[in-house]
Amino acid sequence: MLLMFALSPFLVLGGGALLLMLAEVFSRRPSGLAIGTTIVFITSGAFSVALWLYGIEFLPVGILSPWILVDKFTLFFNVLLCLGGALASLLAGGYLVEYKLNRGEFYSILLFATFGGMMLASAGDFLTLFLGLETMSLGAYALTAFRRASPRSAEGALKYFLLGSFAAAIMLYGIALVYGATGSTDLARVGAAFSHGVVTSHPMALIGLVLIVIGLLFKVSAVPFHMWTPDAYEGAPTPATAYMAVVVKSAAFAMMLRVLLTSFGDAESMSWSAGWPPALAAIAVLTMTVANLIAGRQDSVKRMLAYSSIAHAGYLLVGVVVALRSKEQAAAGVIFYLATYTVSTIGAFGALILLGSYGKEAVSYDDLAGVGKRHPAIAMAFSLFLFSLAGVPPTAGFFGKWFIFRAAMDSGFYWLTILAFINSVIGAYYYLRVLVFMYMREPQPGAAIAVPMQSRHVKAALLLSAVFVLALGLAPTCTLDAAIAAATTFRM
Repeated sequence: MLLMFALSPFLVLGGGALLLMLAEVFSRRPSGLAIGTTIVFITSGAFSVALWLYGIEFLPVGILSPWILVDKFTLFFNVLLCLGGALASLLAGGYLVEYKLNRGEFYSILLFATFGGMMLASAGDFLTLFLGLETMSLGAYALTAFRRASPRSAEGALKYFLLGSFAAAIMLYGIALVYGATGSTDLARVGAAFSHGVVTSHPMALIGLVLIVIGLLFKVSAVPFHMWTPDAYEGAPTPATAYMAVVVKSAAFAMMLRVLLTSFGDAESMSWSAGWPPALAAIAVLTMTVANLIAGRQDSVKRMLAYSSIAHAGYLLVGVVVALRSKEQAAAGVIFYLATYTVSTIGAFGALILLGSYGKEAVSYDDLAGVGKRHPAIAMAFSLFLFSLAGVPPTAGFFGKWFIFRAAMDSGFYWLTILAFINSVIGAYYYLRVLVFMYMREPQPGAAIAVPMQSRHVKAALLLSAVFVLALGLAPTCTLDAAIAAATTFRM
């Protein structure tokens, strides 16, 4: 029974997905599937919280190791992924009905993809990691192509699938090389082998490391491996875009933290490690700079938010680089940042969904002209989420950036902190541009005006996101303490 309890978050998601597939056949109200999916996500998250409070040290999880690790790092990300999935399913409950896309498989795919994301966060072995990665990725490909009649959706899904397949193959080849050098796929054993100088005796291990890192960078949308992101995000239905921007990205960073800090994070005993973390820092700067400069030139707000997602990956990579030197503080900053980013991004996409309807979807800046006067409540919520993404106090996003930047300064990465701060200021430009259109511009004469949809599901998602943004901004201590507890998994 205790073993079943340890696996309960996974069992709830998998069982819930199967039940929803059956419920779709007999349901007369497809919109009710969104509520059912939300309940499944909440239940899975609640079991994760119960495991945290019960005391994971008393669970008989040795039989699961190293395939599945039930630790506080896993449980924190279980809750975070379930939160993002629940909010995305609420957005879908309004959007899919409004745009005549309400097919029940959307919700089952959400659950199965999140199941794969939770496997990534808990994987202690490269084989489990790859299974989770492919489970999540296949769901993301299907969600991107969910709008079957849209050429743009098909194009984005095809690019995502082809590039994702190449990245998965590259990562798998890297895993094979590391296995050949170390004789193990266990992350901890690989880390022990690297710390004892396996690179000097097996140079192909270094090549394997490089290939694995390339695969990880693709999954987090880092430049120059970001090419799929704008097209996939723009072509997908907006709830799917929101889901990929928060759940897929959070799971990918959980995977990156687990792999790099467990297997390749012993910077003191590996002389070559002085070379590759600076390379990762350069990619972080490149990601922030390129994404922010391109985002400011977009005419589509949805595409701008896609590049914004890439820029945030750059800020998170700063935390990953610092975590290689100061594991707990920086890793906790990354984990907390992902929590603030999740609720802020879901809220921003939710506001964009709510401002449009079947006759006119709000996607461009011109569609938002005058919204501040016509629909002040939605505009205010949208502004709150954009302020959080920009890092304006006292929103959640401010503390997310603050903890990462402070960890970087404390670890001596002054140049990296300065560049990240400058990029954060640049990023504020395109967020404020949305506010200018909402409050200081009027629609062009004769232009079609987007009419907000009347959806309780989307409004509930916006309200919950706003509450989380304010709660994490005004009282971040509780969540930060949980993030620190999760980061102690990597204590050396």
